[in-house]
Amino acid sequence: MTPPFGLDPTHFRLTAAPGSDEDVLIMKVHGFLDYGYADCFLAAATEHLEGTPGLRALHLDCSDLDGLDSMGLAMLLMLHRRTTAAHVTLYLDARPPSLDRMLDITGTLDHLAPHHAATTSGHAEPHRMAYRHTSEDDTPLDRAGQGHRSSGSDSSG
Repeated sequence: MTPPFGLDPTHFRLTAAPGSDEDVLIMKVHGFLDYGYADCFLAAATEHLEGTPGLRALHLDCSDLDGLDSMGLAMLLMLHRRTTAAHVTLYLDARPPSLDRMLDITGTLDHLAPHHAATTSGHAEPHRMAYRHTSEDDTPLDRAGQGHRSSGSDSSG
């Protein structure tokens, strides 16, 4: 996927810095995480993950993330699997609204950012589309797909 117009497709960096505690690592993402940089991103993040003994938390600072495509999302999911296997908690910090929207649309927001209500960096909750399941005659359906019927007496006879 090509980054949106105006973004430099050659501009992607991942920088690491120790956190305030020795068991915390902060990695800052810069640029557009797409197919072209996904493997490099995962390799660098995994190298830091494996090269930091006693790590308990990996904070991925997304404040300079310009966007991501499906491959970038796949690499975030793979990094989550690797941190979970290593008993390291992954945090996606300073997520821009566009990232929250991508995670929300794909159903991965609660998976990758289970603490998202407390860490939305001050912006409003993403808009969710309301969808009401109805039958052909516009009668609301329950979870089993059955129409709700009035439990009162039927006046038709």
